[in-house]
Amino acid sequence: MSKGLDILIFGAHADDAEIGMAATIAKHVQAGYKVGICDLTEAELSSNGNVELRKQEADKASNVLGLEVRTNLGLPDRGLYMTPEHVAAVTSVIREYAPRVVFAPYWEDRHPDHVACSKLVEEAVFNAKLRNWMPDKPAVLVEDLYFYFINDWRTPDLIVDVSDHYEIKMKSLMCYESQFTPAKDGVATPLTQGYVERVKARDALLGQRKLIPYAEGFAVKTPYKVHLF
Repeated sequence: MSKGLDILIFGAHADDAEIGMAATIAKHVQAGYKVGICDLTEAELSSNGNVELRKQEADKASNVLGLEVRTNLGLPDRGLYMTPEHVAAVTSVIREYAPRVVFAPYWEDRHPDHVACSKLVEEAVFNAKLRNWMPDKPAVLVEDLYFYFINDWRTPDLIVDVSDHYEIKMKSLMCYESQFTPAKDGVATPLTQGYVERVKARDALLGQRKLIPYAEGFAVKTPYKVHLF
């Protein structure tokens, strides 16, 4: 199997990418794109579930979405920092899979790990193209870097009509039963108190201005180009 990817999505934890853009992932996979996810941590500090269960849930969600690859860097949960070691770890993944497009969490979010992940990926995308930085691996020029929303969001710079693929998103989120389903012996968190329903409402609201049932929104820091309008 070729390691080359069209799209590589980074998240701090397994389920971040699904919350923000699972339907966009499904849409591109069904269009023939090679899509992968890299989770930075094993979410070992999550209030519910455990590392092994979260891995099993991520595997199930990956199968639902039809991912080409999913990897986990095993960096410390609540310990993501702009260190040379962490930047190098993320850059190595970009060099290994040579994606054309990269996605990262939006740079403002209530969860500090999401913010840290966003900064690390942006730094790594820049470093990945420097031929004399980590010269043992070929340099990779990422064409575009987009940011997806997890908890906090603003008016997006662009939206993707995901109406025909939205049920796949819901199915992928339901794979994370330990995170989104209240359990008798679990801890009540924002995720177990109607979180998926709020994500669905957000995506419906994003689609409203273009009169489409569901959309996923993205932000950019640099202009993006179109071929034709």
